[in-house]
Amino acid sequence: MLVSVTDFTFTKRLDLPGIARAAIGLRRTWPALDGAVGLWLWTAPRSRRCGAVSVWTGEEALHGFVARPDHVAIMRKYRTRGVAKATTWVSPGLDETAIWRDAYRVLMGSGTPTGPNAGAAPHTGEGRLRR
Repeated sequence: MLVSVTDFTFTKRLDLPGIARAAIGLRRTWPALDGAVGLWLWTAPRSRRCGAVSVWTGEEALHGFVARPDHVAIMRKYRTRGVAKATTWVSPGLDETAIWRDAYRVLMGSGTPTGPNAGAAPHTGEGRLRR
């Protein structure tokens, strides 16, 4: 399993409703996505942050989602409105508690996944959204 954690810090609080609507729209298509295993959306409005923890069968499935026209359109719309961070790692299985524990560590800046759930070195990317 490939775990992906995204963290978007938006500049203006007024952008959150539009970002949330876009995320919910993408979530509605989730059951039909090839290779999609699990998805949790999260928000921290006071910190102007939101994102997702998603689980995929592998990198090909994640890249297929990232390249979808609806996802690309959303990223283009919000790319200048904040900073995005993304981290991925390989999980040996679908242990929701372990995935969330490791995702929380990443999101709180405590480092990278270190528990038995971290089956491979994580990949971390940061910067303004670009497409």
